[in-house]
Amino acid sequence: MRRFSAHRNVLPNLSSNTVMSAASPHTPRPADAEPLKQRVCAAFDRAAATYDEAAIVQRHACHALLAHLAPETAPAHILDAGCGTGFGARILRQRWPQAHITGADFAPTMVERARPVMDECFTADIEALPLPAQQFDLWWSNMSIQWCNAAAVFAEARRTLRSGGRLAASTLGPETFHEMREAFSGIDTYRHTLHFNEPDAIIRALDDAGFRQIELWREQRPIYYPDLKTLLRAIKAIGAQNVGGGGRSSLMGRAAWQKVEAAYERFRTAEGLPATYDIIFACAATI
Repeated sequence: MRRFSAHRNVLPNLSSNTVMSAASPHTPRPADAEPLKQRVCAAFDRAAATYDEAAIVQRHACHALLAHLAPETAPAHILDAGCGTGFGARILRQRWPQAHITGADFAPTMVERARPVMDECFTADIEALPLPAQQFDLWWSNMSIQWCNAAAVFAEARRTLRSGGRLAASTLGPETFHEMREAFSGIDTYRHTLHFNEPDAIIRALDDAGFRQIELWREQRPIYYPDLKTLLRAIKAIGAQNVGGGGRSSLMGRAAWQKVEAAYERFRTAEGLPATYDIIFACAATI
């Protein structure tokens, strides 16, 4: 696990499409950003029924992020941005049973599953929340920012947080699924995974949004599977497949698939075939 800290002005388908995708925090959004976001939303809607069982890394990140918050933290109003099925809200409720928790997610089926554990819950893009300014004491987001423009998300977080409020977030870093990128590298020229934001880019986006006391830390966490097909089914079960641009538009042939399987086998350990999640955690404060 690696840790980073920063203060102001210090920058320290598989068969067909991209497995995961994310926007750069500072570059302009591409012309197809909305269609891409619609595909992401549709993928998570389809995965809502299987998400909780399959989201092993997401549950781990949620507990790790909560454990980092100071014991004296006692938010009265919490926003769970990109709330998914509401797993995060459940553990937030255990720690702060009196808090008023609001959930927002752009996948309507996820919102319906989360609604019973929220005081309020609605469908919305966390880059542009239909909420008044300075409403929350804690802005929480677990493994959602990678689907968005980080700069826009952090600007909204800053806008909706009260003075003295806290941000706690986790997202995915550029080493996520590096095994998959390498396995496909000799097969074709299509993009099978996209680049996620480096820690420095997250720090800059938070600083530009007006956050202070920025702290980042990073954990690479592999999940092991008996074979590649099982690994890909697990990714599909959390909605993180076939949502990006720049991938194949046709199915992969048998020979190509066998080459991918053979290339991925190089990463096998005694525990199985790994799919590595590069988790970046961030905490910051408003003043």
